[in-house]
Amino acid sequence: MENKLKTVDAETLLSTPMSKTMFIVDNLIPQGVNVISGASKIGKSWLMLWLRLQVAQGLPVWGLTTQQCDVLYLSLEDTQRRIKDRLYNLTDTAPSNLYFAVMCGLIGGGLEEQITDFLSDHPKTKLVIIDTLQKVRDTKGGAGKTGMYGNDYDDISSIKKIADEYNIAVLLVHHLRKLKDSDDPFNEVSGSTGIIGAADTNYVFKRKRSTNAATLLVSGRDMEYQELTLQFNNLVWELVERKNSEDIHKAELPKFLFRVVDFMESRAEWVGTATELLAEMKETETTPNVVTKYLGQFSCEVLEPVGIEYRTKRTGKSKLIKLIRNDGGDENDSDFTI
Repeated sequence: MENKLKTVDAETLLSTPMSKTMFIVDNLIPQGVNVISGASKIGKSWLMLWLRLQVAQGLPVWGLTTQQCDVLYLSLEDTQRRIKDRLYNLTDTAPSNLYFAVMCGLIGGGLEEQITDFLSDHPKTKLVIIDTLQKVRDTKGGAGKTGMYGNDYDDISSIKKIADEYNIAVLLVHHLRKLKDSDDPFNEVSGSTGIIGAADTNYVFKRKRSTNAATLLVSGRDMEYQELTLQFNNLVWELVERKNSEDIHKAELPKFLFRVVDFMESRAEWVGTATELLAEMKETETTPNVVTKYLGQFSCEVLEPVGIEYRTKRTGKSKLIKLIRNDGGDENDSDFTI
């Protein structure tokens, strides 16, 4: 019985040409299975309708390039009348390459065949949106032998198989549970971690119902983490701000370090205690007891890239700080070290 592993050696893998990951929306929606989760009635459907209109017409999404293609939208919580009314509110010239269905089969019960049949009939289709995931799942069978995690993972994997085989993006609209997680919002996705584990990209869409502002968190295998701030105006979610992981990390750095950079701009070096440094900087937002902590922890990220070296040593009861600009530093001052 032939049941050997199919392997590839590293040399062959590196020398084999492979196409780059295809993005429906540049650096936002890649090929594969993508799950966007949000609470009910917060504007997900408006976002999905506007998104598919932009993609079908090849128009930018928040300044990002889209790949124009045919789009299939399974709007399973709507009627054709409601879809028509919403289209009228967003556009006067709806594209003919945007297709809708308000009924379909379940995962493992005909849905996969319906999608592949559509893709065969419409080979230019590169984006399929299923709204919502719960509407295409068989929940009557319970957890079964594999448990909730296994069921969740298998359902997403079944859709992913189609996405990978046909090189398309499938966007599944899902819900968040009511229980909040301040440490990791992706833990709020309804169901088990099998859903976010099987998906290629996960989005968490959060909005306070009393405001028109929302946050879209993005985490995926083929892109870096992002946070998008959105504003709902005239039935369209507009981009206010986009932050990547580097932007977010910089925002978390103590602002005191950047004020030290400004302080050293006209100085070759400075020596003194933390209290003296704060006094000369006229710093009022930082206390002496955290100065050396900030400098020791973040100097390599903020000071060193702009040519400022940080050293410290204890003399009696005092701890002295020395800041040196590389273009005027004292490299032979070996006794003033950490």
